[in-house]
Amino acid sequence: MASKDEYSATTRNIRVSVRAFYLADQSKPDEGQYVWAYRVVIANTGRETVQLLRRTWHITDGLGRTQTVQGAGVIGEQPVLEPGGRFEYTSGTPLATASGFMQGAYHMVVTSSGEAFDVAIPAFSLDSPHQPSGRLH
Repeated sequence: MASKDEYSATTRNIRVSVRAFYLADQSKPDEGQYVWAYRVVIANTGRETVQLLRRTWHITDGLGRTQTVQGAGVIGEQPVLEPGGRFEYTSGTPLATASGFMQGAYHMVVTSSGEAFDVAIPAFSLDSPHQPSGRLH
């Protein structure tokens, strides 16, 4: 079941857009296992070349439990984004509840000066057809 919602945020001319998709074929609701994929597009709309060095994710399940995940780069890469450049990747996350949300930051550096800065990853919903009805929007 695909999500039509795209979430985006721009920090220092770096635009991060995310779409999440519930993966019914990998989820096992009867066993309390729900899996999502998310597609991220990182676009450099500025004039400086930057590199993504690290990431920090905060993944919150439907009961409000938050897990923090940190690591080098994304999907094993530390992409360099020249002005006008973009990098896209798909990853995923499992949860023990039928809904939740994710947000975080990419830790970047300006390649010419070594100046470090963080780029916000917008909060985005992880929704499944198994979540309780009556949810507030």
